[in-house]
Parts: sequence; C-alpha cells; structure tokens
Amino acid sequence: MKIGIACPYSWDVPGGVQFHIRDLAEELIRRGHDVRVITPAEDTAELPDYFTSTGAAIPIRYNGSVARLSFGPRVNASVRRWIRDGEFDVIHVHEPFIPSVAMLALMSAECPVVSTFHTAMDRSIAMGIAAPALRPVLDKIQSRIAVSQEARRTAVQYLGGDAYVIPNGVYTKTFEAAPVDERFTGTREAPTLGFLGRLDEPRKGLPVVARAYEKILSEHPGTRLIVAGRGDVKAARKMFGAAADSVEFLGGVSEADKEALLSSVDIYLAPNTGGESFGIILVEAMSAGSFVVSSDIPAFRAVLSNGEFGGHFSNDDDGSLAETVIAALADPQRRAQVVAAAHEEAHRYDWETVASQVYAVYETAYRTANMEVDQ
Repeated sequence: MKIGIACPYSWDVPGGVQFHIRDLAEELIRRGHDVRVITPAEDTAELPDYFTSTGAAIPIRYNGSVARLSFGPRVNASVRRWIRDGEFDVIHVHEPFIPSVAMLALMSAECPVVSTFHTAMDRSIAMGIAAPALRPVLDKIQSRIAVSQEARRTAVQYLGGDAYVIPNGVYTKTFEAAPVDERFTGTREAPTLGFLGRLDEPRKGLPVVARAYEKILSEHPGTRLIVAGRGDVKAARKMFGAAADSVEFLGGVSEADKEALLSSVDIYLAPNTGGESFGIILVEAMSAGSFVVSSDIPAFRAVLSNGEFGGHFSNDDDGSLAETVIAALADPQRRAQVVAAAHEEAHRYDWETVASQVYAVYETAYRTANMEVDQ
C-alpha cells in the first residue's frame, strides 16, 4: 500500500507525536509498504529519505506546552505537491484539528483519509470556538483513531463522531534488552529514582518531585534522584533546596542513555500534572523493568490499570507522591511482583501489535471509501 503520513509538529523539536509517526512509518516500511511522511522541519540534514519538509515552523502556546506549527500558502503548495506526487492509497493525518501540515493535507486529500487524535484536555475555549468551523473539514476523514480513551473523549466532545482506540506503540524489545548501567543503579540502602522530562515545563511535574524529595530522603536518606531532560538546570536545582546535592542532572540524553536509565533505576517517577493523552514513557519504563510511580491522571491510570502495574499518587500532591515512593521503597518484594506483571502487560503496546491494528484501519478506510450507502 502507498501510505502518506502528515505530521503537524516540527521535527526540529521531537516529541511523542513525532516519535509515534517515525516508528509507525518504519514498521510499515519494514513490512514492505511504500510510506512517505511530510512534516515541518528547518534542519533536514538528519531526515530519512522518505520524509518531505515544509520548512521552518512557528512556536505557538498549546495545551500547556509550545507547539511548533507550519501553515500558509507556501506550506499548502508544498503539501499539495506531496499529495500529487505520492499518489497515495491512504493518507494518515495526525492531530488534524491543529492549523498545520496535517490539516492542510486533509483539506487537499482526494484519497481515503485516516486520522489519529493524540490530544486530551478537560476544557479548551479555543477548541470550543473552532469546532463548528472544523467539522465540515473533518467530515472528509474516512476512519478515526484515538491513542487513548481520554483522546477519544476529547475528539468526541469537540468534534463529534467516534474513533477506534489504538494506543501509542513502543518497541518493547528494545527496552527489554537495554543493559543495566551502573551509573544509574541503586542498592537497598541507596535506591535510585528516575525522572525524564523538560525541566522548564511545569506540567511534566518536576516541581512536584522537588517538593516531595526532602520527605523521601528523611525516610530513605541514601536515595539518589537522576533527572534527564533539557532546560535550565540551575533553576531546576534551586527547586530542590538543601536536597539538591543528591540530585544528578543529566541534561538531554540519547535514546541509549534513556533506555539504560529506565532499565537501571529502582523507581521511575511520572508526576505529570495533565495534558497527557497516553503515557508512552510509562510503557517504556514497564518494558525496561522499572517500578513506575505516576500521578493519577486518567491517561496514566489507564496504562497502569489503576495501580495494578505500578503505584499512583494524587495529582500535584507532593505529600501523596512522597508517601507512595516511601511505601514502594520499603517493600522490594511487592515491587518485584508488580514489575514482573507490568513487563508482561507492556507487550500489548508493542509496535508489532499496534501497527497491525493501524493497518487494519487503513484497509477498512480504503475498501469502504467508495461504497455507496443505500438511502
């Protein structure tokens, strides 16, 4: 099948949606399909040969973060040319309600279109205002996918219709095979905690960890926290006050170091306060063998099955976070049992399974695109 995938966000600042698109495309290519991806990107030197860039993007505040989007006549011309040259059987647009490349691809597509909705939000004034204008465009979509029940709820709430729920994929075997790294390992007396996320984005939850950390140290004084992620290290260190000496800031890390971190720490912390539609990092940590402690936001409860595959604390509550971590550190036997169960659960998110589910939607969209419905 000839498949076109349109990414709304700039490839220069990769995130969950970009990783999802990259991994899906590479899995489909591995299976013999002809896949082409179009995305905003200023730096094209490292783009694979199946990518097309629409040029630089503009940063815009969106859903508690910054989205880098690309729109306008020049971008639209590039998208239309990509569609014409691609002669696709199916076009897969991600986040089509965002004014960027995916929306332009949807507007110009003449073949069957599949969409994926990644975003989850409780309330959006902008979406509420824009939804009536967007619905006629979104009616061109043949089949919809949402990466979680929360993403599905958001799409249905603002845009109507319904969607298949197909989770984000993870190459679980990569994380299973990641070697334990002595830089990140702990002991019973000196356990290690891990955090991965942008330091200057409050919704990733590092301030919650900082407020809880002194209490954790009071019960387990040998604990060491390893923080990976880009941002202002000096400002982040200041949040920890007197406890900062037992915090190690790695800055941005490679994929190999991320895998090693997740396979080595005793507990992985996911204190995100909201704006998450899924929880890829949770599945990665589960695959790697970390015990996951996360906030109890709906998307994370779904991945951890309400605490069956990890530990939850009350969202944005540093006291609850500290208590959950302290209890987990005090019971290594239970941690080991949960880690084993979580490791098995993670297999259902492997790309071998997820890509097959996505491809089944492509086939359905393609086969039903020109079917006439009896009136």
